[in-house]
Amino acid sequence: MAEIEIKIRDNGPYIVKGGVIVMDPDGNSYEVKDVIALCRCGHSSTKPFCDGSHKTQGFQSAPRAGKEGLRD
Repeated sequence: MAEIEIKIRDNGPYIVKGGVIVMDPDGNSYEVKDVIALCRCGHSSTKPFCDGSHKTQGFQSAPRAGKEGLRD
């Protein structure tokens, strides 16, 4: 099984490595790529993918790993 990695970029998108399948609500899949950037700010015109809109919209989020917010 391929290893999947998801990195949260400060004030930016989720960077997903590992060729995951992204599907819309109807079950249609987007083109599989080795690396994708998923929008977190909600302003992208290419949702669910990032188009860099977070830079002009002033999106801020810099979460850090820890026990806070995790559910069992």
